[in-house]
Amino acid sequence: MSAAAANGAAAGTAIVINQLRKGFYLDSVALMRFSRSIAAMPGVEEAALMMGTPANRRIMADAGLLNQTGEAAGGGDLILAIRAKTRPSAEQALTQSQALLDQPAAPGVGATAWRPRTLRAAVKHLPEANLALISVPGDFAIAEARKAIRRGLHAMIFSDNVSLAAEAALKQEAQTLGRLVMGPDCGTAIINGAPLAFANNVPRGAVGIIGASGTGIQEVSCLIGQYGGGISHAIGVGGRDLANEIGGVSTLMALDALASDAATAHLVLISKPPPAAVMARVLERVAGMGKPVTVCFIGAGIMPMPVNATQVFSLKDAARTALGLRQNGDTTPLKAPSDIRAPAERIAGQNTVRGLFSGGTLCAEAQAIFIAADARVASNAPIPGAGQIPATPPGHQLLDLGDDSYTRGRPHPMIDPMVRDQPIIDALSDGAVAVILLDLVIGFGAHHDPAGHLAATVMTHRQQDGPVVIASVTGTEADPQIRSVQIAKLEAAGIHVAPTNADAAAWSLLAAGPTVAA
Repeated sequence: MSAAAANGAAAGTAIVINQLRKGFYLDSVALMRFSRSIAAMPGVEEAALMMGTPANRRIMADAGLLNQTGEAAGGGDLILAIRAKTRPSAEQALTQSQALLDQPAAPGVGATAWRPRTLRAAVKHLPEANLALISVPGDFAIAEARKAIRRGLHAMIFSDNVSLAAEAALKQEAQTLGRLVMGPDCGTAIINGAPLAFANNVPRGAVGIIGASGTGIQEVSCLIGQYGGGISHAIGVGGRDLANEIGGVSTLMALDALASDAATAHLVLISKPPPAAVMARVLERVAGMGKPVTVCFIGAGIMPMPVNATQVFSLKDAARTALGLRQNGDTTPLKAPSDIRAPAERIAGQNTVRGLFSGGTLCAEAQAIFIAADARVASNAPIPGAGQIPATPPGHQLLDLGDDSYTRGRPHPMIDPMVRDQPIIDALSDGAVAVILLDLVIGFGAHHDPAGHLAATVMTHRQQDGPVVIASVTGTEADPQIRSVQIAKLEAAGIHVAPTNADAAAWSLLAAGPTVAA
């Protein structure tokens, strides 16, 4: 737990200092927040407090933050890495890093006289528990999850950077033991009314959700609450569960669990389109259930459904269908305020939409709305029918800023909205952009006031006759940030707020004017 080594080296004209804390672990979210704080100090160019896993060491090396001390770190060691303009600035930042790590836990944030340090001790301390939430570096996540399932616990793995082969082996063993594994890279679940990881305070009710994505579950569960319904359970299975290598093991187990759950009357299944063989297996299981199921494979075309299943093409319609508010074939128009228009006449090529999303599934849903409107759209995480950035020629661009390529070594934009600042600033000054499309996700685990930060960024950098800004807010009135309060802050900054993410996407096409043809 003590500082074991420190070393400084020049990187060009900068000074790089690394220090190790052997066998020291702190939650990655806290470490990312500390890193942001240190990086903002005078004279500091970059900073990272990260566990010394191979993946993290590569991230730090790519950022010019690693020296010989950091290179020698093991996966269980914490690396304090500073790159500064001068040695005094680097040393001052290192001192501040040490102070942050050594500060006592604040009252009311989980400080206790004793905490179990192993899963074995935790099970002994709380023998009635049947679920383990795992958030450790990916190199260790599978080992901890295997301990959990072998001790009779279901497991939710928040960690990422787990190999596909390791995930497959774990889930096969868990299936044999009758244990459900959610994840890896599982960001959202609601079990017996308890929100886990990124989730919202939604009413209890009769709708069960199974999702391969976190923000998709959040959007549907929140809309169900807004429409007067409630959630029995929401089970996140991880983004790769429906891959061929995994075969939908956790999805099938979750379907079986909710099929036999007396509190669940209707199921919603959310995912990007799975491979044909896995899709057939899942729909066969759906057909054998005695309950109605709403299927939302975002980006999929029309496909044959079992008699008890209804296919929908947006998260909004998934929520409405689950509550009987949408009949099959209903295409209720998405209405927009009459004052939403691009601020000036724009020639072809200057009427594009720039979508900057923190939620990957929300980005996918927006792409589906654009494709249905015959608009040319590209993304860094394209669904079928969308182009791949940067290979596709300029047009509407919808970016998933929560994608791993953007968050390596940095907080997720739901945790720290500053991550999205520069792309927003760039879009506000881009003459080709007519509309900026944003999502804002609140709830447990999210930033305490993302709307306040977003409103300040837009008001500071917006130019006269600049792009229209349209947003949606995924959340509830019972969330810590309070959805109506967040909406009011955005609207006070001149941001148009749509009732759903799907509505926001449709509004943005209207505001941009004549569509950029596909």
